[in-house]
Amino acid sequence: MSTTVSGKNGTWRNWGGNVAARPAREVTPASVEELADAVRKAAEDGLKVKPVGTGHSFTSIAATDGVLIRPQLLSGIRDIDRDDMTVTVGAGTQLKRLNLALAREGLSLRNMGDIMEQTVSGAISTGTHGTGRESGSIAAQIKGLELVTADGTVLTCSEKENPEVFAAARIGLGALGIVTAITFAVEPVFLLTAREEPMPFDRVLADFDELWAENEHFEFYWFPHTGNTNTKRNNRSAGPEKPVPQLQGWIEDEFLSNGVFQVAQWVGRAAPGTIPTIARISSKALSARTYTDVPYKVFTSPRRVRFVEMEYAVPREAAVTVLRELRTMVDRSGMKVSFPVEVRTAPADDITLSTASGRDSAYIAVHMVKGTPYQAYFTAAERIFTAHEGRPHWGKVHTRDAEYFSGVYPRFGEFTALRDRLDPDRRFQNDYLRRVLGA
Repeated sequence: MSTTVSGKNGTWRNWGGNVAARPAREVTPASVEELADAVRKAAEDGLKVKPVGTGHSFTSIAATDGVLIRPQLLSGIRDIDRDDMTVTVGAGTQLKRLNLALAREGLSLRNMGDIMEQTVSGAISTGTHGTGRESGSIAAQIKGLELVTADGTVLTCSEKENPEVFAAARIGLGALGIVTAITFAVEPVFLLTAREEPMPFDRVLADFDELWAENEHFEFYWFPHTGNTNTKRNNRSAGPEKPVPQLQGWIEDEFLSNGVFQVAQWVGRAAPGTIPTIARISSKALSARTYTDVPYKVFTSPRRVRFVEMEYAVPREAAVTVLRELRTMVDRSGMKVSFPVEVRTAPADDITLSTASGRDSAYIAVHMVKGTPYQAYFTAAERIFTAHEGRPHWGKVHTRDAEYFSGVYPRFGEFTALRDRLDPDRRFQNDYLRRVLGA
């Protein structure tokens, strides 16, 4: 186990650059036992403890002035059970490593988010999700968890073992314990056909229910200041495999989606008046395409342009109304928004603090390029989302607190009672958890 002090001048920063923290020390445990020792030692020293993955959260959910736990040595596949169709992995495993390892074994997760840089534990703890008519977030695919609790105990949970912990810890916000291993349901690797095409915003809104019902995975991006969207429909396919040709993939996914888009963001930052024109050009830059590939190559894409993001889950039936209100707000405000709005869906699940807990949900995400003032836009968007009982993504910018959450999560009290039992001394507390869960 190594113990060091963090980063430049001992400072840790997140991927979006909007959160910084100065931990007292950093620990990189090489085993679950070393992690349990680090938690007990922190208690002796009167320090709080927080694990941190790749820092892809835009909230201060992982920030601490106590002990920062780096889980990267607790990584790799521990076990593949082909009878139960599960895979158990260390908490520090990056999603991209998991996806590649599963593909080599002829296996796949059922659904995933649109990036795969995060650690599996960071992704599930914040409720990372993709889009799906019947298939939910990454956490909804969990069959078992191992976690180290505040007194250094190693606790395992599943639907049969410690089921009340399992119900909550799949999206545990780092408040119930430090996840050390996760068992996911997997299935034989399959093919997805992706159909990407531009579509007018008004048509997407008019046909939203139909587009959702007819496709296993439907999502779209709307470019503010324009009536344009890019839609993406992913459905299972019998094949054959027909990936995007390498050069075309580089032009569309790297050059246009990242390179040219980055330059457009720089121009927009320097001269905000040009943003509506840039948006019109950007929204037409990507042409329609269809391709068939293994799931992780279809679901995920590189994201090299740094940004800050707010995302809310609203009841699915409210999505079209919310989007219309968002468009009206942008048009009337005079704000210049250079980043597209992303819209996805998820079915209801049974995880205590999942943004889709107990209700079919639509996710609406607003972004601003890193370094641009985002507060006015996000505040106005948040006002719309909360008027529809929206639930913010735990790892993305929001201003909600425990009082608000107790109103939009019917089982909120269940989670806080479990936390009182597992972490009575608030070993895993930080300012963010104090705000969202209450003291």
